Amino acid sequence: MGRKNSKRKQQQRKSHQGAVSQLVKGTLELTRSGMGYVLVDQLDTDIMVRPGDLHTALHGDLVKVAVKERKANGRMQGVIKEIIKRKRSEFIGQLQMGNGFAFFVAETDKPMPDIFIPKQSLQQARQGDRVVVKVIKWAEGADKRPMGEVVTILKEEDGNDAAAKEILLEAGFPLSFSDEALEESARMPEIISQEEITKRRDCRSILTFTIDPVDAKDFDDAISFQKLPNGWFEIGVHIADVSHYVAPGTVLDAEAYARATSVYLPDRVNPMLPEHISNVLCSLRPQEEKLTFSAIFTITPTGQIKEQWLGRTVIFSDHRFTYEEVQAIIEEQAGLYAEQVLQLNQLARQFRAARFEQGAINFSSQEVRFKLNEKGDPIGIMVKESKESHQLIEEFMLLANRAVASFIAEKRIDNKPIPFPYRIHDDPDEEKLIPFVDFARKFGHSFDRSSPQAIASSFNQLLKDVKGRPEQHVLEQLGIRTMAKARYTAENVGHYGLGFDNYCHFTSPIRRYPDIQAHRILWEVLQQRIVPDKKLEEKCKHTSERERAAMEAERAANKYKQVQYMKNYVGEEFEGIISGVAHFGFWVETIEHKCEGLVSVASLSDYDDFRQVESDYCLLGMRSGRKFRMGDKVWIKVIAANLTKRQLDYEWVVAGELSAQKSGAKLPKTKK
Repeated sequence: MGRKNSKRKQQQRKSHQGAVSQLVKGTLELTRSGMGYVLVDQLDTDIMVRPGDLHTALHGDLVKVAVKERKANGRMQGVIKEIIKRKRSEFIGQLQMGNGFAFFVAETDKPMPDIFIPKQSLQQARQGDRVVVKVIKWAEGADKRPMGEVVTILKEEDGNDAAAKEILLEAGFPLSFSDEALEESARMPEIISQEEITKRRDCRSILTFTIDPVDAKDFDDAISFQKLPNGWFEIGVHIADVSHYVAPGTVLDAEAYARATSVYLPDRVNPMLPEHISNVLCSLRPQEEKLTFSAIFTITPTGQIKEQWLGRTVIFSDHRFTYEEVQAIIEEQAGLYAEQVLQLNQLARQFRAARFEQGAINFSSQEVRFKLNEKGDPIGIMVKESKESHQLIEEFMLLANRAVASFIAEKRIDNKPIPFPYRIHDDPDEEKLIPFVDFARKFGHSFDRSSPQAIASSFNQLLKDVKGRPEQHVLEQLGIRTMAKARYTAENVGHYGLGFDNYCHFTSPIRRYPDIQAHRILWEVLQQRIVPDKKLEEKCKHTSERERAAMEAERAANKYKQVQYMKNYVGEEFEGIISGVAHFGFWVETIEHKCEGLVSVASLSDYDDFRQVESDYCLLGMRSGRKFRMGDKVWIKVIAANLTKRQLDYEWVVAGELSAQKSGAKLPKTKK
């Protein structure tokens, strides 16, 4: 696959020698005691910063720090000289009223000064109110106290709203857009001018439809289909042309870049763009003309790509499908536009099979979805399945993303590659892979580690072999953990998991900023007016970091809903699967609800002295030889559900042989 990352992997991290008295950039982490540590990518150790040297920097801020001392043990001590970027400017806490003003006390376990709120910025908030406050400036001089304004008064009865907002703020995502950004958005006309249409390829007469979740409002991709006289097909992947509306240098663009992604929580979406753009102007709604950026392919019935065209278009969506509606057409072989849907699905099947044959890894992961009542409380938990309707859209989006990345990768400016936000995925890490391979061998699965391609082939064979077997869940989960994390970078090393030499994100510009960047650069290349972005790698790093923060927020929100749901079942017993092991206990995911909680090793002390065996992913009883191994079925009792900590505590239930056999649970193994 032409791997290009081996040289980069061999590069050593820069030594911290010579760092003293130099300014370096890093992220500040604060402890509860107020001591700070700046994490710097290029340094092997962090830099300690005492409370008096923080100079208003808060937890998570990107800062410049001067190293003023290095001790004999290598520990460096520094002083913060500049705050480059605040992680967050909005906080949740309580008001304490004064005479014509108030102080805001943030709810956080990290050190933070109280925020001064002038009377005119209280928004009718009163003593003791729980509010969201935004820091608007820091006082000059020795005091350096932050000044803020009340953004929202939180209702005491609406804990769900407060919890979701706190999760978003913890992750560094603002809850609202500035007045300037909203004004820019509101000024944009909904009517498309004839002048703009004449600049684009007109696809309005071609059958076009969208396929999205039932509750979606921002439709950013559509598929067009027409059969050609020679029996081939012209299929268009049409993507909302957000870059037409969001121009570089605008307030709107700056705020979209700062967020870099929409965040999807169980009860809300925190959008990257204002609603007028994401749900109105750019959403490819049915029976409306829309501006799009398209990849149009000429494809044979056997799935061969004969031609491709990239450029700006105008479309008219004839119909809006849900995934469930398309799945019904596929299963029943009948319905609206059934002939076209079934042909698209047949091509998607061929693309999918070819991908796996060429080295893509067939990992699948379960996603949990919550059924909520009108208050936002979870009343049910469902597992989202990836069906053929989802895979149909997935394959055509992959096709477009790959086509755009391959087109750009071939181009040069001044004999150099064009800076472009590729989506890359490194080869598996050898250190993580070896213990996994050893563990898989215990279940009779062999691995060929002679090359990245051989590893991918071995993974696919394993995933095929474990289907329906007791070890399926554990090996799938551990296999995913051995993989590197996908990210954005201008250094194109390919996407290992997909088996692609060239890949990017092009198909979701309403909710991902790198897609907007890809649109802009692609348009420059098509117009032959390329202006290389010298700061692109820095921007890629930022969007990758924001993506990880969004994923963490989504996981935290899911965990909150799980804890909220399981509070109803404290004291009850359930069957589960051990999903993780640590020296302090093991995690169990209930089979019925997919809710994960911790069984503390302290709660097992009456039975044995358990120690972690990392190579076997288990806790081992020192006297009995009894094992709690990842993937084992066990019975647990829910003993605590802490919403504040978003934490579930379970207790192992010592089931008798009879009840274990009835339930199908596997008793922990005991040495003979």
